[in-house]
Amino acid sequence: MHALSRQQLTILVLLTLVWGVNWPVMKLGVTHYPPLTFRALSMWLGLPVLALGLLVLKVPFRIPRKDWRELLWLAATNMFVWHVCIILAVQTLSSGRAAILGYTMPIFSAVIGALFFASPLGRRAWTGVSAAALGVILLLWHELTHLAGRPDGVVLALVAAACWALGTQQLRRTRLAAPALAISFWMTVLTAVVMAVLALMFEARQWRLPDRTSTAAILFNAILIFGFAHAAWTFLAKGLPPVASTLSVMMIPVLGVFSGAVWLREPVHWQDGAAVALMMVAIASVLWPARRFVASTKPASASDE
Repeated sequence: MHALSRQQLTILVLLTLVWGVNWPVMKLGVTHYPPLTFRALSMWLGLPVLALGLLVLKVPFRIPRKDWRELLWLAATNMFVWHVCIILAVQTLSSGRAAILGYTMPIFSAVIGALFFASPLGRRAWTGVSAAALGVILLLWHELTHLAGRPDGVVLALVAAACWALGTQQLRRTRLAAPALAISFWMTVLTAVVMAVLALMFEARQWRLPDRTSTAAILFNAILIFGFAHAAWTFLAKGLPPVASTLSVMMIPVLGVFSGAVWLREPVHWQDGAAVALMMVAIASVLWPARRFVASTKPASASDE
């Protein structure tokens, strides 16, 4: 299993906080504003923030021409489908439950890796995946009846999670030599174009100036999600094995549930507390250092030769 460096751990904690509280923020943002337009505006406003980060850190923007096909494929699996489907799902579902369904991604990632990428999981990894799956079931305990009446949102969230899982597997194995920040920047550019086109096609008649709540949500997403979180995730996904990177962020849906309860008065039950413990097991299963055994150095006897 993988031990995080101090830099990776810091980025992981910040990423968890930002992405976790963003679920109720997104719900507030799209409640009275077109969802695709909300996402497109957030991306276009976030791109200068991300570009400034590259300039400050002196990260080159250039992606070789031969790598653009692979970059497009990475953007499609990691961002195109995810952002379209999940923002539509958030409008239909409660913020906490959308977060839970979105973070079935580690389970999809484990299955996809085992089936298609010759990445069999060890006992600890399967323990983590099982704990995460059980945690998701517990978090959905009181929502199953309600979700049955909202199949579109459920399907959209699960499709988003499955595509993101595939993208995570591919991101870990990418042959792109570009820095993670540059890859994240250009994937965001491509996704912003896609979201803008879809917003123009399907929501142009609904366009208007956002109200104060939607504006705050757009700015939160622009600065912290697209200016920081997606670049941070690309960095972690490239540097960690897929199962480690995916299970390490399993506290995000838990934080999404509890922040939704505080801000939006979404109900919290005992199952949510149990799910917290299971998510901690899932995270520890891939990030807790394994014991190291020292091989015996006893010299061989004559009978051993």
